[in-house]
Order: sequence, then C-alpha cells, then structure tokens
Amino acid sequence: MSGILNSSIGRKFAMAISALFLMFFLLQHFAINILSVFSPNAFNEASHFMGTFWAVQYLLQPVLIFGVIFHFVMGFVLELKNNKARQVSYAKNNGAANSSWMSRNMIWSGLAILAFIVLHFIDFWIPEINTKFIDGDMSGLLPNGEFRYYEELTHKFVSPLRVGAYVLAFVFLALHLLHGFNSAFQSVGANNKYTKALKGFSKVYAIGIPLGFIFIALFHHFNH
Repeated sequence: MSGILNSSIGRKFAMAISALFLMFFLLQHFAINILSVFSPNAFNEASHFMGTFWAVQYLLQPVLIFGVIFHFVMGFVLELKNNKARQVSYAKNNGAANSSWMSRNMIWSGLAILAFIVLHFIDFWIPEINTKFIDGDMSGLLPNGEFRYYEELTHKFVSPLRVGAYVLAFVFLALHLLHGFNSAFQSVGANNKYTKALKGFSKVYAIGIPLGFIFIALFHHFNH
C-alpha cells in the first residue's frame, strides 16, 4: 500500500476509489433521508435497521469513517503536491488556462464539506453513539413508544442558522462533485465509449443529490 501511495498515479487512484466509495454512501444516505419527506414510518424503520444491524455498526461504519479520513488526508496531500506543480507551471505559462476554477479550488470546497461533516457528527452521530453505547438504549424508542429518529431529524431543522449552514454545505458539495466525479472516473481509467454517458450521469448526480438534501432540510424547516 505504501508503495502505491508513493507514486502520483497511485495516490490519484487511491483518491478516486475512496471518492467513489463515499459517493455510493452518499446515495444510500440520501435514499434513506428522502423517506422522511414521504413516509416518516418508513424513515424510522430504515434508520432503526441501519442503526442496529450488526454488520452496519461494526463493519460498514468503521470502513466509512476510515474512508472519510483517508479521502480528506489524501486530498490535502494531493493539493500540496499540485500546488508545487502549479508554481512551476505558472513560472512557464498561465497554468489557469489549462484547468477549471473548481479543479484549482477543490481544497476550499473540501474544507467546507469537512466542516459540515463535523457539524453533522455533532448533530447526529455523536448523540446516536451516546444513546446506544453510553446510555445503553438500543430500542430507538421515545417514551410514547414511537421511534425517535424522525423526531430527532425534524428537530435539527428548526433553527434557520443550522438550515442555512446545511444548504451552504451542500452547494459546496455540488461544486466539489462536479469536478470530483469526472476526475475519479478518469483516475480509474474509465475513458471509453461510455465516457460521454458517465459525464452526463456525473452532472445529474453532482447537482441532483445535493439539491435533494437541500430540499429535505428546507422541507422539514418549513413544515415543522
């Protein structure tokens, strides 16, 4: 692994694999959260399953956390090396002419997303871990006998400041994905007859998924 990460191609490939993994998780996360708009009961059932199924808790969740940390650490490493390369490029010619604004500013959108992940962990993941493993309550139930997940979700979107932070974070996520999705496919060698279709799909994904999360936040804010 260390040998692969010591090469430029190896680092980009590893970054791409972690990005594709996180994009798959994001799609799954959206699929569950959008249920809260159409069916609170279905959202509660899905959330309880994901929060108590042993394979999710003890296998997939650690892998996800590792993937998030790896992706951001590798992103910072690549950004530092790219900055050095750009300094040489600018000394010879206009480096900006050969790259998009988003590709040159992935670090800033990445930092905004990282700040959002910290907020999201504070809002949901840390309280969930505290409830299940510190308090020992694996039932997921409120005192009235109903599942707590929908109530906890909607409560978080009462504050307009928090909703604004979520909306802004997902705008940055869309910008990040617009470049990152294509870059990930290129890094794993997906340049073939399906390239045009992949680019079209990447734009739909990069705009549609963040827009969907924004819709969820605004829906619960205005309907609480």
